[in-house]
Formats: sequence, structure tokens, C-alpha cells
Amino acid sequence: MDYPQLAREWLQNMRPLHQAMLQRNIDASIRGEAFVLRFIAGHPNPVLPSDISHEMRVSSAMVAATLNRLEGKGLITRQIDQGDRRRVLVEITKDGETQAGRHHQEAIREAGKMLSLLGEADAREYVRLTGKLADIITNHKEF
Repeated sequence: MDYPQLAREWLQNMRPLHQAMLQRNIDASIRGEAFVLRFIAGHPNPVLPSDISHEMRVSSAMVAATLNRLEGKGLITRQIDQGDRRRVLVEITKDGETQAGRHHQEAIREAGKMLSLLGEADAREYVRLTGKLADIITNHKEF
């Protein structure tokens, strides 16, 4: 199997997907403000910025900038941890929870549209294969 050639074809095939509005909406839910809101909303306790940075695999500066924007919009709050004043605790507000829910529903709707274009059998196979690849990548340290 010529994997480099297959990789070139795959990358070429992915370009239109990334350019499509559907993909941009899905990407927004995977990283950025929407991702951060959903991450915080998915945790019952306050989270640390380092938890977000680790999950997103981005710098703490990028997370801090995102948190600044979210706090400015009233979607999160940040407070100094009284037990360890070096730590900042991040919590989602009611407005943030509402926004996180909207982002999630929009991502589901857009992904559903995209998958429906494939038809049921191909959509199921695509989801199966991306899940398999995600499992493989998760278990290999070089990624």
C-alpha cells in the first residue's frame, strides 16, 4: 500500500470539507470558545485553565485569551481558589450554559446534515472509521 499517496488523496479530499460552512461550524464546536464553554459545562465542579489547555492541547496563553473573551461576554466567571491562591477556578454562568447548549445543538444539526449526504450505510461506516482512527491516535504517544 502506498500510504503517502493515499495521504495526499485524503488531504486533497479534506480541503473542500474544511472550506465548507458546515465544517467551520463543526470546527467551532471542537475548539475555541464553543469548545471551552462545552468543556466547562460538562464538569460539575469549577475547572482550572490548565485542564482546558491540556484538553485542547493549546498554550495557556491561548486559553487565557479565550477565557477573557468569555468572561467579557458574561458566559463564565473566574475566581481565585481560597484554598490555593495560585489557582484560578473557572465556572460557567447560566448564560454560558445556554450558549453551550446552543453550540452543541448547532454542531449536532450541522454534522447530521453532512452525514445525511452520505446515506445511512456510508454515514455509519464513516463514523465507525473516524472512531477507530480516534482510538488509535489516542493510544499512540507520537500524536
